[in-house]
Amino acid sequence: MLQPDDLIPLPYTSDLTEAGIAYACRSLAYTYNRMNATRFERLRRIVAGVASELALRRWLLAQGIPFDTFGQTDFTRPDHYDIGLAGRRCDLKTFVFTDPRQIRVLQRQPWQLLQAEALVPLDQHRAHPHAQDIYLFAFVYARMARNRHELRRVMKTSQPLYWIHPLPPPWSKPPFWAPLSPLILKSEQESPLRLELGGQDGNGAFHSQRLELPPRTRYVLEAPFFSLLYIHAEKRPLARLGIRSARFEELYLIHPKDWGNIWVYGQEIHLAGWITWEEFNAKGRVLPAGSAVFQYRRTRTTNLALPVTRLHPLAELLERIRSEKGKNE
Repeated sequence: MLQPDDLIPLPYTSDLTEAGIAYACRSLAYTYNRMNATRFERLRRIVAGVASELALRRWLLAQGIPFDTFGQTDFTRPDHYDIGLAGRRCDLKTFVFTDPRQIRVLQRQPWQLLQAEALVPLDQHRAHPHAQDIYLFAFVYARMARNRHELRRVMKTSQPLYWIHPLPPPWSKPPFWAPLSPLILKSEQESPLRLELGGQDGNGAFHSQRLELPPRTRYVLEAPFFSLLYIHAEKRPLARLGIRSARFEELYLIHPKDWGNIWVYGQEIHLAGWITWEEFNAKGRVLPAGSAVFQYRRTRTTNLALPVTRLHPLAELLERIRSEKGKNE
């Protein structure tokens, strides 16, 4: 049984968000939208998940616990597992709290996290039936700047913003592989626009290109893009931006409302506990989509669920790993 003292607080630093954004921008077109979330909501949750995973790795290094990342793949394919511990594949499940009032309560009373449910999407759980695989669970406290009110608050405190427009499937996952170049861009804005375009080259490798787009002027870009995943703007564009490729007949227009800020303003991460796939399968209960749980007003997918209090402490897992390591030396 998990106790309040078993919860492990970890700091959330801005470089965790930066790493999460780098991964999210590249992978969005290749991730499964299980929760039917908007593009920007999905991006923010990917950012938070990657940040949580990186924080876990740092904590394991600080504890002197060896791990591997052999289960990771390139951004076009889902990872086989997040990290490997003593020969066991480990999948980290991260839940994000974004409500400021709830965050304040949890920061004063972190033990309330024990009221939460450990959730794993049922289809995902059944797709990988490996008895000794491990689920790890973490909670992230983070604010998001999603609407005008939240954006004004962030801008007043000079916190970072990351404006992005993800491209739709014909651009990000084209039906056939052929060059997009030359790309022709034009902004209706009265001032220059600094952009970063990210996509894939002819070999499928990630490629990015930075440029400064002059106002109201056609800009021809010769770059080895075979897909275009996203466009990032240093500042939020105030007018329409058009982009054309010889591959497509129609001009693609991006309106000011089509940009989203995906910076995650993380405050803290709590590592909870762990459980094997086999035990979770035996003890968990099916929780239908739309169910109310501590961390969500309603779930968006059917999950296998178990109270967080029934997880095992991470200290116990580390002790097992150290013991096994000692026997093998």
